[in-house]
Amino acid sequence: MKKVQQGFTLIELMIVVAIIGILAAVALPAYQDYVTRSQVSEAMSLGSGLKIQVADVYADSGTLTGINSNSDGIPVATDVSGKYTTQVAVADGLITATLGNDASTKVTGSTLLLSPITHIGSIEWVCKSTTIASNFLPRACRT
Repeated sequence: MKKVQQGFTLIELMIVVAIIGILAAVALPAYQDYVTRSQVSEAMSLGSGLKIQVADVYADSGTLTGINSNSDGIPVATDVSGKYTTQVAVADGLITATLGNDASTKVTGSTLLLSPITHIGSIEWVCKSTTIASNFLPRACRT
């Protein structure tokens, strides 16, 4: 009489569970870092939206001094916010995006800075942060 296979053996099931466990252990931290980077990208995007307004005021006045939130048509800091960004403020042309709200605990309270460097009649923007780990910063901000 021929024996018909009834299903998987216990050892085969244990091997499958072990493989899934190893894959999950590798994938979850990588996914969490990806999510954190996307949250920091929101702050970069919101801050970048104010670059044009700061540049316009600079073109009119010829100086970055006095270019602040709630002046010269630049919105109040708390008016510019997102799901992961609590506010984007401008002080003397420096754009500061503060992460919070639903942001990852790895970056909550951290700031992303868009710093203007003036050249004869034009502005170059430098992205930096002293509070966000470099692996979470957008590529343009990494040193």
